[in-house]
Amino acid sequence: MTEDVQHIISPQDALVATMVAISASDENMRTAELVEIQNAVNMLPVFAEYDTDRIPRITQLVFELFEQEDGLDALFGLIREALPNKLNETAYALACDVAAADGHLYETELRLLEEMRYELNIDRLHAAAIERGARARHMTE
Repeated sequence: MTEDVQHIISPQDALVATMVAISASDENMRTAELVEIQNAVNMLPVFAEYDTDRIPRITQLVFELFEQEDGLDALFGLIREALPNKLNETAYALACDVAAADGHLYETELRLLEEMRYELNIDRLHAAAIERGARARHMTE
C-alpha cells in the first residue's frame, strides 16, 4: 500500500498525514485529537474539495511508516514532496492544533513538533506565533 499511496498523495493528504502523525506520536490517538482532525477537514477551505474517504488510507500509511525503522524520514519526504511551500505553516498549525486538542502536550508530541518545524522549514518566530495561537484556541479556563 505504501507504494500506491506514495505516487498519488495530494497536498490535502499531506496535511492529514501531518495531523495523524502528531496524534499517533504518543501511541494513543485521543478522541479530542480525532475530533480536531475531523473538524479541520470538514471546516477549513484547504479541504473544500477533499474526499474524506481518503482519511483511513492516509492514516494507515502513517501507521505503516511509523512501524519502519526510517519511517519518519519517509513520512517527511512524502509530506515535503506533496506539500507546496505555501502550505508548510498550515501543516504546522494543524499539527499544533491536534497536539493541543486534548489539553496536554506529551513529550513525544513536542519532539515531533520540533522535527516538523525543521522538516517544514518553519521560522522560529512564526512557529512561536502558531504555537501560541493553538494554545489560545484550546484553553479551557
